[in-house]
Amino acid sequence: MSSGTYLDKKNKLSKEIAELEKKRADYSKQIAEKNSKTVSVQKSMKGASASSIISKQSQINSLNEEISKLQTKIADVEKRIAQKRVDENKAFQQYQTELDRENKKMQQEQKKITDSYQKRINELSTTLNRSIQAQVQPVSTLYSQIQEDATEYDVFISHAHEDKESFVNPFVDALKKRDVKVWYDNDEIKWGDSLRAKIDSGLKHSHFGIVVISRSFIKKGWTNHELDGLFNLEMTQGKTILPIWHDITKTEVQNFSPSLAGKMAISTALMTPAEIADELVKLLNK
Repeated sequence: MSSGTYLDKKNKLSKEIAELEKKRADYSKQIAEKNSKTVSVQKSMKGASASSIISKQSQINSLNEEISKLQTKIADVEKRIAQKRVDENKAFQQYQTELDRENKKMQQEQKKITDSYQKRINELSTTLNRSIQAQVQPVSTLYSQIQEDATEYDVFISHAHEDKESFVNPFVDALKKRDVKVWYDNDEIKWGDSLRAKIDSGLKHSHFGIVVISRSFIKKGWTNHELDGLFNLEMTQGKTILPIWHDITKTEVQNFSPSLAGKMAISTALMTPAEIADELVKLLNK
């Protein structure tokens, strides 16, 4: 069982103990009232007739019997309280043991994410070195004919085409209304342009890279190229990747990229496109 289950059990027992202690106090109060009544009846016996004395003695006997029953109930309640205190202490010890185990497991998982991230950095470093070596080779005729766009952008949007209507288009509109310079394929890539060259140029001239991670995103080839480019820039130039989770679970993100799962992300399930745009503006102002 989880630590939360043991804590719930401990809290439930604490509540039951409190209720039993309240019941014990109520029985003690009743005993005090009956003792007081017994004393009162005994006092009234002085100077009473024989028949009246017999009646009052019967009343006293009845009160004593009720007091005895109440004392038995108190003894039973105290026994139950003692047992529940034992169970409460046991549940608390189990809670602490399970909590320690969960913390150790969490630390191990965090280490796995860190190690995976480091492995990813090493892989990107190797890719970057190969890319640098490749730059000394003649470039293709197609690339040499393209004039690189020197425009500077606040943010590059990496996303899957399937997410445009549900999130990306409203998000880009919200950014533009806030005067954020956005590299967005709908605006930047024209008929006849080289996709790869345009994307590489957009990555190079953007301060931040927003990655809209969804189930469609992790299946795309072009999005993986963009993601590799963002990781390269983050490692070499300090560029920052800003993840947005869209209609996807943490487990799915971890399976796709543990390094992305380890980054603080914003979820479209919790914030609107406008609210996320406001968060980006705050970051840009800093």
